Amino acid sequence: MAGDKGTGEIAAHDAIEAAARNSYGQLIAYMAARSGDIAAAEDALSEAFVAALERWPVDGVPKKPEAWLLHVARNRVIDAARHNQVRQKSEKFLQRIAEEAETVAATHEHFPDERLKLLFVCAHPAIEAGARTPLMLQTVLGIDAARIASAFLVSPAAMSQRLVRAKNKIRDAAIPFRVPEPPEWDERISFVLDAIYSAYTTGWESLMEVSSTHDALAGEAIAIGRTLVQLMPAEPEAYGLLALMLHCEARRAARYTSSGKFVPLDQQDTALWSRPMIDEAEKPFTPAGPSADVSTGRR
Repeated sequence: MAGDKGTGEIAAHDAIEAAARNSYGQLIAYMAARSGDIAAAEDALSEAFVAALERWPVDGVPKKPEAWLLHVARNRVIDAARHNQVRQKSEKFLQRIAEEAETVAATHEHFPDERLKLLFVCAHPAIEAGARTPLMLQTVLGIDAARIASAFLVSPAAMSQRLVRAKNKIRDAAIPFRVPEPPEWDERISFVLDAIYSAYTTGWESLMEVSSTHDALAGEAIAIGRTLVQLMPAEPEAYGLLALMLHCEARRAARYTSSGKFVPLDQQDTALWSRPMIDEAEKPFTPAGPSADVSTGRR
């Protein structure tokens, strides 16, 4: 029995880790886009993960772990709203959101990807410029404040305060969660691109430690980059950023030896490079790809 229980606990913790690594940003974005409160969504999802740590080793891993987490998290949001005595109208609104989320969880294998909406909210002009990229890194990619603070050369306390102020601003100003219309793109796109690339480069800091950490950060950044390209097919900088990340990621296996020694580019074994990633990076710039749109831009 002890062995079975140990196996169940390992499976539960593996599933929780996978959900946190692969779906955190999507779950936060999905809830925040409907409640307008990023901090509340983060708190609710944190409680859902705690509940999973308690229940999954006992009850088993759900068939749809993300759906389970969303169900628990949205209940926490509603409970918090009631506890804080929000207006009746707001509570009804949250209830409607909860019903919608439950329907999506029951009928879809994957949740709608709302991360781009969250990225553009974080890049809103009302948000302090110095908080935009850190806010994107934390809310969309789940990077903790201490690590972000280190990257931006500020204290963890100062970074935490900056992030809290930004989230409160989004909530109190009721900044809409939407992808902006073309006239607003120029104002915000540079911050979105910066956040995506910052997330990718942050992953390289721990490359020689736990590879899954790098894989998660790099994978998230590339996934958002791909989505951005799909959303803005005439945005040349989006294509350029995605191509840059794909070319860098394609050479990852050849960049270090098995003993951890760095291998310069001109000495790398090109057989270890990922040809599919290189092809994907080059495709938009080939005659058959959307090179005309990229070369001329949208301006």
